[in-house]
Amino acid sequence: MFIPISNSDPRPLYEQISEGIKNKILKGELLPGDALPSIRQLAQDLKISVITTKRAYFELEQQKLIITRPGKGSFIANYDVNEMASLNLLEIEHQIKGVVAYAKRTGVLRKDLEDIFYKILKEEY
Repeated sequence: MFIPISNSDPRPLYEQISEGIKNKILKGELLPGDALPSIRQLAQDLKISVITTKRAYFELEQQKLIITRPGKGSFIANYDVNEMASLNLLEIEHQIKGVVAYAKRTGVLRKDLEDIFYKILKEEY
């Protein structure tokens, strides 16, 4: 399984991994019942610590996105469409907050940011 991770990303590796898997779930690339790679296999594939991968899976279990069955592995949890829509909205909110924070750090004016947002909505939506 390919999950983009970067040592230059300020987020911890476990968070990058859990976000990568979460994004695959939200996009419908991983469906309920799909098996995830074992913790050891994913750690080996990504060339990271087993502890880091274990933490990522733990985070996903806490969010009720995956379930782990001892001796069998980890699987995408069942979810309903409304729950997934809610998760999608939360993800969009998270991304918008990141853009707003970046705009503030770089001195972009609120009005300019609003103009960009509405321009993109008109073009893309």
